Amino acid sequence: MNANKHLMNQVSSPEEKAISRYMLIAPLLNEDLDEAALVDLRYEISEKNGLSERTLRRYVNAYHESGFEGLKPAERARYKKDSMPDNYEEILAAAIQLRREVPRRSVEQIILILEMEGLVAPGALKRPTLQRHMYQAGFGAEHMEVYKEARSSSSKRYCKPHRMMLVQADIKYGPSLPIGKDGKMVKTYLSSVIDDHSRMILSSEFYDNQEEGIVADTLHKAILKYGHFDKCYFDNGSQYVAKQLTTSLSRLSIRIAHAPIQSGKSKGKIEKFHQVVDDFLAEIKAKKVKTLEELNYYWKIYLEQYYNNKAHDGIKEYYLSLGVEIPKEGISPLQEFNRDTRPLTFLDAAVVGEAFLHHEIRRVDKGGCISFQGKLYETKTSLIGQKVEISYDPASKDTVIVRHPNTEPFEAVPVCISGYCNSEKTLTPSMQTTEPETSRFLDALEKQHKAASKKKADAISFGHYKKEVTN
Repeated sequence: MNANKHLMNQVSSPEEKAISRYMLIAPLLNEDLDEAALVDLRYEISEKNGLSERTLRRYVNAYHESGFEGLKPAERARYKKDSMPDNYEEILAAAIQLRREVPRRSVEQIILILEMEGLVAPGALKRPTLQRHMYQAGFGAEHMEVYKEARSSSSKRYCKPHRMMLVQADIKYGPSLPIGKDGKMVKTYLSSVIDDHSRMILSSEFYDNQEEGIVADTLHKAILKYGHFDKCYFDNGSQYVAKQLTTSLSRLSIRIAHAPIQSGKSKGKIEKFHQVVDDFLAEIKAKKVKTLEELNYYWKIYLEQYYNNKAHDGIKEYYLSLGVEIPKEGISPLQEFNRDTRPLTFLDAAVVGEAFLHHEIRRVDKGGCISFQGKLYETKTSLIGQKVEISYDPASKDTVIVRHPNTEPFEAVPVCISGYCNSEKTLTPSMQTTEPETSRFLDALEKQHKAASKKKADAISFGHYKKEVTN
């Protein structure tokens, strides 16, 4: 089963379903596709994933109307699964034969032919039913193999015509530095993002680890500085297939594509750039850099003063292939990026920041606290026993934002245990004690006491009166 199809069958939350749908239709959102190419691509995605073209069009329309939120499924009642007619085997064999005769035939056309030939009664066979059974029979996979072979035989050399249409990202090993405890040598890793058209480096930095967080941090900084890009191209490393990265980019309407396994040529621009990195690492060795801060300081200078401002052979080759003359001195990545006619689309920093936050669910304990990263954080006592969503930046885990439908988002405060009891109020106003003007309990007892005393006095007086009358 196709990965997207499998993912859609496994996810349960509306947001996860929206992400899987977005990944499915992302190629169809390319504005550079003409109508013919769009039809072919929609047909290809439909067959590969066992979904109808009508469903894909519905997803695309929902995205255009409501953005990412429009891809979340609406609540609906369960329905009974439809089934194939009694002559199932004969119908399926006939349908597959019709597809083999003319691969471009749609499921709707196949059903129409079967109805006209009298194999099924009009309206008895539903399109989703036949499409699903054809896919399960393996015909869809065999048919898609033709497209796969055609794609693998085509040229892998390409260049987008404008900036920010496509970026490539990758990680490369850096030098080992004495930055660990007691001066222990620690391996560093370079995470970079390069613009496909101009070859300009949008963001690049050395880190002391190769976890998925460094990729998110690099992309986060690139988007903040240069704005939205249409699509990003990754390899299949664990850092680039992580769920959180997919969620963050999907929230910003950035499509994701992954290179075929063991296909280094498809990421030629970032791989070529890594050769430049090797030259820098040789200089760093001679410079005898000892700290991560110093390494990134010289790397920033190297990029700005050398790589981005140096004439690039790849840019020259691109324009020569189009029959366009370029200046004798060549064109640098920075020059090509700045002279591009496509405008940059900058995004609100708060929106970008929110997209890259990590989200988790916690339950508030009886002390009004939550546990995160081995620490206790104080929330609000009104949330005791409730499940709350926390969001945090993996690069700064000390700041934890708490969200709950019944309260405004707020920052949780780490619990500080001092040598004395904290006398400051921690309860909500409705639960806080107030300074009384009097004791209502004692007042009530006093009132009862006075009433009882009066009754007793009256009884004594009446008894004395009866005695006098008798005498």
